[in-house]
Amino acid sequence: MAAVSEIMLDIGGTSVPLEMRTDERARRLLLRVDQRREVVVLTLPARVSKREGLTFAKGNAGWIAARLAGLPPRIDFAPGARVPLLGEPHVLTPVPPGAPRRRGAVWTEAGTIQVTGEPAHFARRVGDFLRGRARAEIAPRAERFARQTEKDIRGLTLRDPSSRWGSCSPRGDLSFSWRLILAPAFVLDYVVAHEVAHLSVFSHAPRFWTLVDRLVPDADEARNWLKRNGAALHRYGIQERDADQGH
Repeated sequence: MAAVSEIMLDIGGTSVPLEMRTDERARRLLLRVDQRREVVVLTLPARVSKREGLTFAKGNAGWIAARLAGLPPRIDFAPGARVPLLGEPHVLTPVPPGAPRRRGAVWTEAGTIQVTGEPAHFARRVGDFLRGRARAEIAPRAERFARQTEKDIRGLTLRDPSSRWGSCSPRGDLSFSWRLILAPAFVLDYVVAHEVAHLSVFSHAPRFWTLVDRLVPDADEARNWLKRNGAALHRYGIQERDADQGH
């Protein structure tokens, strides 16, 4: 596991957190911006000192500033915010105390997400609702694609990673970003099919992509959608790091 240290980096007069990670597996300096946390992440090979890494980061201050400036706006889970559900915008709406309510603490209704309870718990309840919907949409898709490929899924977990939408372990464990529930259904289909296909072909060999194309008809369109809009999905609501709601 990589060792992590954090300092503040001056970017155009603004202090930005810089995480330096020493990783023995890294072959070169890698610099990226964590778009969820607005943190600069620098990965150092074992032979490179932190001083050298800091010099490298400062030398790329212009690139960092441009990436930070280009981040989509952050949208908190707050009353009145517009949040997509399977790509369709919904307005987060608090339910007044004493008003009629449906079963559960949160539900959808006519282009809104209705949220009951105290204002202090509003954002958490929205996040819990979206995670629940993500599992409800992802699990049956994974099972369907697994049946089509005659493979077994060992387990399915939802997380909040910053750099990938899904993963598949050699043992058959699947993991997905809960934020996929914000994307259109065809994008969700593609990511689930992609990871299920890895149960048959663990690499990205040509036969892997052939299998993905067999499972979903619009894989190219979905990949392009994620390239254009994926960063925006990380700007919604709760920003905890790699949170887990799985089994």
